[in-house]
Amino acid sequence: MTHGQSSSAEAKATVIDGKAVAAEIIAKVAVETGRLIAAGGVAPGLAVVLVGDDAASQVYVGAKGRKATELGFHSVQHTLPLSTSEAEVLAIVGELNRDPAIHGILVQLPLPRHIDTTKVIEAIDPAKDVDGFHPINVGRLAIGERDRALVSCTPAGCLLLIQRVLGDLAGKNALVIGRSNIVGKPMAQLLLQESCTVTVAHSRSRDLPGLARQADIIVAAVGRPEMVRGDWIKPGAVIIDVGMNRIPAPERGQGKTRLVGDVAYAEAAAVASAITPVPGGVGPMTIAMLMANTLTAACRAAGKPEPTF
Repeated sequence: MTHGQSSSAEAKATVIDGKAVAAEIIAKVAVETGRLIAAGGVAPGLAVVLVGDDAASQVYVGAKGRKATELGFHSVQHTLPLSTSEAEVLAIVGELNRDPAIHGILVQLPLPRHIDTTKVIEAIDPAKDVDGFHPINVGRLAIGERDRALVSCTPAGCLLLIQRVLGDLAGKNALVIGRSNIVGKPMAQLLLQESCTVTVAHSRSRDLPGLARQADIIVAAVGRPEMVRGDWIKPGAVIIDVGMNRIPAPERGQGKTRLVGDVAYAEAAAVASAITPVPGGVGPMTIAMLMANTLTAACRAAGKPEPTF
């Protein structure tokens, strides 16, 4: 469920251990992958396409590829130079769409500026869109057909963490701060389908602290360091911090930085009932859910029952 307590003397909140929950999901994916192969299905196939030399993207892609290989997946990586044309990327996506050994296609974002991201995402077969970004998967989620969709990995992971703490979410007031297509909007859809009363706040929302004080659940995904303060938090609320922000840390030495979320952690932990740390909260769940999505896509392609997570 949740593991450990905050080390702060003032903190009351249970620390939601994303690493531990992600490890449970990965273990289940490994078992179910073995079951799929034994039942005559092929190993789940994940193809990752990386264009250019963005350092952070290279780290993410490497982690995804290693995890897929560990799980016994068929893992493919296309690493393309920055000069690769949009037409060349679309051609590779087309080949992967036609390859029966590939069940999941992930084009690492951001793409270079000369490539139309929307065009590339829409070129991916929705049944292989393990990032959950294709308009067909977004639409299926929006109309409540989650069993036919592939859901964006980060919000899917956030929902599992919330359910580990609260169980049934029906009737809870949920505030999603941020309206991105990758996190905010699908997060709101998932919470709606769990019968929460959902508010989506953004840069033009009035009285954001007031909205936050009414929320039983806050999902912060705005990319602004420590924006959500402790006095915004309703006592006993559950806080999911999706933010990953590097800020200067002169106390560690000249030029040093540290990683913080969108929530002022120590302040919030003194008021909330449970909170995700940064790092070690939402981050590990994203890769775990990517592996779960790839397995789900493989089960659907093979006509086999798909596991639940």
